[in-house]
Parts: sequence; C-alpha cells; structure tokens
Amino acid sequence: MKPRNIVITGGGTGIGEACAHLFTLLGDNVFIIGRRAEPLQTVAYQTGAIAITADAATETSWNEVILPQIKQHTDTIDVLICNAGAMGIGKAEDISDHQWHQAMTANLDSAFASARACLPNLVQSQGNILFIGSIASLASGPEVYGYVTAKHAIIGLMRSIARDYGRQGVRANAICPGWVKTPMADEEMQPLINQYQFTLDEAYQYVCRDVPLQRPATPKEIALACKFLCSADAAIITGTTLVIDGGATAVDLPTLAFTEGAIRA
Repeated sequence: MKPRNIVITGGGTGIGEACAHLFTLLGDNVFIIGRRAEPLQTVAYQTGAIAITADAATETSWNEVILPQIKQHTDTIDVLICNAGAMGIGKAEDISDHQWHQAMTANLDSAFASARACLPNLVQSQGNILFIGSIASLASGPEVYGYVTAKHAIIGLMRSIARDYGRQGVRANAICPGWVKTPMADEEMQPLINQYQFTLDEAYQYVCRDVPLQRPATPKEIALACKFLCSADAAIITGTTLVIDGGATAVDLPTLAFTEGAIRA
C-alpha cells in the first residue's frame, strides 16, 4: 500500500502522540503540529514524524509556516486529524472574555482553521478528516463551559464538512472519547488527588466507578479507532460520531441509585 501523508494537530502528547506512533509504524508519512517544540521533537525522534512548531488555530500559521513546511516534503495531504485542544473551565459568571476565547481558539478555531487549510489538498486526494471530540461533545460536565461548548461545535463542523465535501470525495468523521489517560486528563485528576489523597491510578478508578468497563482508555486504544476511520475499510463512513467511552454514555444516570453500593457516605 502506498504511504499516505497524514497531518496531526496536537501531535506532541496524548492521542495525537499515539496516532503519530501508530501511523508511522504503518509506514505513513506523518506531520505533527503543535505550539510546544519540545514534546513535538521528542515524538519526531521516536517515530520519524516531521515536527512543525506552529499554532494550528490561525490562518497565518497555516499559510506561512505549516503548509510551506509540508510542501517541502509532499504536495499531497491524505488525512487530517484535528486533535489540538485544551480545557476551558469555570462557572458561567466567572469566565472572562479572554478565558472564553482561549477555549474557543484551542478547541474549535484550531479544528476549523486546520480543515479550511487542508481541504483543497484533501479534495485532490479524496482524503478524509477526523475530528477528536469528546463525550463532552454530547453531554455536559460540571463547570466546563468553554470546553463543552467548543466540543459540541466540533460535531457541527464535522457534519457540515461531511455534507458539503462528500460529493468531492472527502470524508469527515469524529470520535468522542471518554476518560483517556493523557497528560491533560492527569491534570484533571489533581483536585481528586488533593482532596482524597488518591494516587493517580486511584483517581482514574474513582472517576470511572460508574463506567461499565470501569477504566479509562489508553491513547493507543483511541489511536486504533482513528486508524479504522481513516482507512479504506471505512470508505463508506462519513458524518459519523464514534463514541469510545467504555460504555459511559450507555448508562441511565437516574438508575445509578439502584446500583449495588451506590449509596456512599
């Protein structure tokens, strides 16, 4: 099989890093993009991926930095994985304009700017875009207004591209992971670690106690799902949201009271 050219935003850590490892192992040419040079260079050294330090959320970065560096190696983009993102936390009345815009930029603007920049190449190659959403694309956690709003919007962006560009051979899909053991999720465990003196693993076990599989995913498990949706095996799949959450969203929340041991001090 001919090697593909795969662009991954947020490619220095977490799911993006796992995708870089997997796709380079498959023999694909991988370009990883991120704002922090050090983790990108580490992944590039480990995998042979090409690191591009830039902000994927701006048109200027794409036109002046990212696309020119990609074009030094290839004129074709076959797959775009929009993985860049960050948390956006706080109560509605406490979030400043700056914090709100930060959350939108990191999660939504980066996905849109990346898709807009790569679509001409993807039309030419009849490639596909995979957006990394979250179960926060489908439901709301407490006091994460920026993150939840942006991740919901990711699904609308994906569906719009699937509708408008499908006739030109471009597929667009999204995955919605639940808890995944990534550096960002590790930070989210910190309040529980501080409050209950948990270890990191105990904190993950605690947040997954009502998840049917009772554990978080590994980044590699999410990357394997990305592999499928970006492959020829998924050639008829577009406009689809694949939930990868250990069964979390299958749970009927009002019935948790009837779960054995659900009443806690």
